Amino acid sequence: MTTPFPLKPLLDLTQNRMDEAARRLGELIASEQEGQRKLELLQNYRDEYSERFQEAARNGLSPEAWRNYSAFIGRIDEAIAIQKAQVDRSKQMTAAGQQNWMTQRNKVKAFDTLQKRHDQGESKKAARIEQRQSDEHSAKRFRDREDSGES
Repeated sequence: MTTPFPLKPLLDLTQNRMDEAARRLGELIASEQEGQRKLELLQNYRDEYSERFQEAARNGLSPEAWRNYSAFIGRIDEAIAIQKAQVDRSKQMTAAGQQNWMTQRNKVKAFDTLQKRHDQGESKKAARIEQRQSDEHSAKRFRDREDSGES
């Protein structure tokens, strides 16, 4: 009879942690992509608004309209700066999440290797027992034959 892998609870625990790290990494990647998408939208909006401002300036603008355009572009620039900072933080969190997943994956691989070695050892042990039983059975049959032949 084979003995169960004694570190199976730890293998299961590390597998669960790796699965959770993978799920979390997926969320972080999605969040980073969403932040990048928002940043690109803001940058595109700023470019479009800037073009409108330049077109309006060529056609003549009142000082009040000039200030409004300039102030609004300033607010868009602030929003872009904030979004860039969020994207940078998101990238750092994604990198940390990826590192965590890799750490968990390496732990699972290590326990998996130990389990494979355990299973191989158990297989060898079972094969030796089976061979011994087969040898004993053959020897018994041989003795029984000799005993019945000599009588």
